[in-house]
Amino acid sequence: MTPRKQPRHLFFAVAIILIGFFVRGSAAQAGQVDYRLYAELLKKHVKNGVVSYRGFKQDEATFDRFLKVLETTDLKILSKQEKFAFYINTYNAWTIKLVLTGYPGVRSIKDLGSLLQSPWKKKIVRVGGDVITLDNVEHDILRPTYRDPRIHFAVNCASKSCPILISEPYLPETLDNQLDQSTIHFINDTSRNRLEGDTLYVSSIFKWYKEDFTDGIVPFFLKYAQGDLKTRLKASKTKVEIEYLDYDWSLNGQ
Repeated sequence: MTPRKQPRHLFFAVAIILIGFFVRGSAAQAGQVDYRLYAELLKKHVKNGVVSYRGFKQDEATFDRFLKVLETTDLKILSKQEKFAFYINTYNAWTIKLVLTGYPGVRSIKDLGSLLQSPWKKKIVRVGGDVITLDNVEHDILRPTYRDPRIHFAVNCASKSCPILISEPYLPETLDNQLDQSTIHFINDTSRNRLEGDTLYVSSIFKWYKEDFTDGIVPFFLKYAQGDLKTRLKASKTKVEIEYLDYDWSLNGQ
């Protein structure tokens, strides 16, 4: 029996599939993480730091596809800067997922813990072939590896007193500027820090992680403060006293 000729469109389809595999393979070899799904969801459901968990819940199937991207990323092929952005995005994305496990009945991320286990010690984060905790990401990977205090203004703990969740992923090529902007926004936000007379009222973040601000709190503020805050700090920096503000753990959205 003589074999039938295959239609030309079949060969074109096979060629397109092969090209797709080649392109995806090349991207993986370059160490690029595909943040497109995450970018779309952040743009859609995060406005000025307020998170629509209702929206994320409605799009949870799409969100889970992005979490699968994180889970299946080959960390060995990522550069140090790519890993830096990767772990910040991982922390923030899995924090959202943690909230979704209790949504809509959750009023604070702390509601998702217990007397024996805080929510940050739950093994939920799937990366590198392992399942780890949010604390592992922040305290065992990000802080000791990068020793950059700006990390504290990029990772988001789903609470009102936290630095805001920005409406875009952190990307390796823009990471330094994004970290600067997140830090500037937090430092100059009078709902989180304020100078009254010679007393600088600051977020409890500066108390919990004091050792990360190696040059001191006031010098750190002077580096990122703007406008009137910077002028007043410069004028009184030798006599500024530090007071820590209470932390609002209520959910940073609904």
